Amino acid sequence: MAEPADEDYGRYDDDEAGFASSSTTSVLSRPDEPQERAKPVYAWHGGLDFGLLVLRLVLGGTFVAHALQKLFGLFGGPGIDGFAQYLGSFGFTQPTLLAWVTGVSELVGGVLLVIGLFTPIGAAAVLGVMANVVYLKWGGGFFGPPKGFEWDVALGTVAFVLLFTGPGRISLDRPTPWGRRPVPLGLFMLIVAAGLSVVTLVVFR
Repeated sequence: MAEPADEDYGRYDDDEAGFASSSTTSVLSRPDEPQERAKPVYAWHGGLDFGLLVLRLVLGGTFVAHALQKLFGLFGGPGIDGFAQYLGSFGFTQPTLLAWVTGVSELVGGVLLVIGLFTPIGAAAVLGVMANVVYLKWGGGFFGPPKGFEWDVALGTVAFVLLFTGPGRISLDRPTPWGRRPVPLGLFMLIVAAGLSVVTLVVFR
């Protein structure tokens, strides 16, 4: 029996023991002929949904906290002026504007990831910020302190993964086309994130 439309999730089957029917078995085959066994299909299960939820909450929550540090000086952060001075030390020509753009990108991207709404946009915002951070820290080596970028690579990798896995079914994106088929929009947003990262480095530096 066909899966309900609400449960069609990419090429995954909600039934963990689901099997794909063999297309090579003929109805005209003789009883004594060996029949090809049905091939198991990958099953989407609750553990994957829970794992993606945890990734979204940790990544999104981290960037919401970072954004509040940058924009409003919460949690011992520098505030917008201190963050602008920090960006100015890297040679950016409009550090205050860039500080606002970065802080708002982190805040919006983090919130979208936490609630699982427009997840590709949230993941792309986070990934674009992390790509610029890695570029700026590249000369300091992979491992810190003080300027290692291994933590930034880890955060960016999680955002990259979420672009293509989607948010999971514990999200507001579940009924959307990109929630059910995340790869096309994920690829598009990856290109957008890469383009904006390059523009940021060219225009503001």
